[in-house]
Amino acid sequence: MIFVKKITGVLLLVLLQSCTSVPSSASTVGTLAVVSSQQGKASYYGGRFHGRKTASGEIFNKNILTAAHRTLPFGTQVRVTNLNNNKSVVVRINDRGPYAKGRIIDLSEQAARQLKMIRAGVVKVKVERLR
Repeated sequence: MIFVKKITGVLLLVLLQSCTSVPSSASTVGTLAVVSSQQGKASYYGGRFHGRKTASGEIFNKNILTAAHRTLPFGTQVRVTNLNNNKSVVVRINDRGPYAKGRIIDLSEQAARQLKMIRAGVVKVKVERLR
């Protein structure tokens, strides 16, 4: 009798766990969930800021995948998709900006290279906050 109760309890637990899911407002990217998204224009910065301190206190390196955003917390990972060619890159927020009107994110030069936006300079993007 005790064995049957234990088995029933384990089966009930497994059943309950299989019913849980990611909230409908979130989708998954690999093992990360998309918490929110926005669309707008992205630009990039590199050469003249390389080696300078960012708003987070770390030294800016144009060759790593980082970005500046006005409000997202430092350390937040976001997936940025170039809407002209559908190329995506995941970057970490480590700086504040952009300060140019109409732009929502400033990318490191390396991130811009991966998005194939160096020549254009400014492109329309989708920014998805990941958790």
